[in-house]
Amino acid sequence: MDDEVEITDVDDGHFPQTEPGPVKNQDLGYFTVFAGELLSVYGWYLLAASVLLYFLILHLSKRRPAQASNRTTSGTQDADFVARRQEAMEAARRRMQEELDAKALLFKEKQQQQEEERRKQKIESWESMQQGKSYKAKLSQPAEDSSSSVASLKPKTDKKPLRSSDYNPLAGGGGGGGSCSWRPGRRGPSSGG
Repeated sequence: MDDEVEITDVDDGHFPQTEPGPVKNQDLGYFTVFAGELLSVYGWYLLAASVLLYFLILHLSKRRPAQASNRTTSGTQDADFVARRQEAMEAARRRMQEELDAKALLFKEKQQQQEEERRKQKIESWESMQQGKSYKAKLSQPAEDSSSSVASLKPKTDKKPLRSSDYNPLAGGGGGGGSCSWRPGRRGPSSGG
């Protein structure tokens, strides 16, 4: 312990110089490893997504100037277009209303004619009843006048009757001589005792 080491401070204003070397940052090293893994796994997907994004931006940038130019000129065109469209709609409404009025007028005329015919028929039926004729006789007279020569109105007597004249459904004697007849079933249970 005899050897004593003497430590002295030299204050000359300079820090001790070390060799200049490359600066190493460990955070960037982790990022490069992560980016490399990401590109190796999803590289093609990222490339396709970036190409689609590029084309989408191009498409939108082409549409935007066209819309901006349309907005400036469309303000006056829209007013004219709307005015013309409203006038056309009003003309179409007027046309449809005129057609409807014409149809209503025709319907009204038909109704008046029908009412006039009904009134005439009522008057004729009243006059015929005053003379002692019946309403049905009056209706059948024009039919008889027009078809008096036609023999098709005669009832046909050549027909064979469907059943004999002595048939009585309540007598129970149907079929072939009474040997076969229908009887209702018993009321009790169908099995014997």
